[in-house]
Amino acid sequence: MRLICPSLFEAMTAMNKDKDALPVRRVVCPNCGGPSVYAPSNPFRPFCSERCKNLDLGAWASEDFRLPADTPPDDDGQGGPKSSDPKLQ
Repeated sequence: MRLICPSLFEAMTAMNKDKDALPVRRVVCPNCGGPSVYAPSNPFRPFCSERCKNLDLGAWASEDFRLPADTPPDDDGQGGPKSSDPKLQ
């Protein structure tokens, strides 16, 4: 049985360590616009801090984020279909 040269073993070990280490990804914090680390080491990701995360949660809870209601109602207000529907005329 042939053994691996110690320097080759060290080189292979170093390569495996580099493969396991992921590069640090930086993103923009959705709340303040500052830099934020997007990695398991940041428990508040994608936010930069607990404060930004809580501010965003508070905005959702107070319904600050909502879609505009531009669609017209489906009925005439009395429970019936719209009278301007061409299929019903």
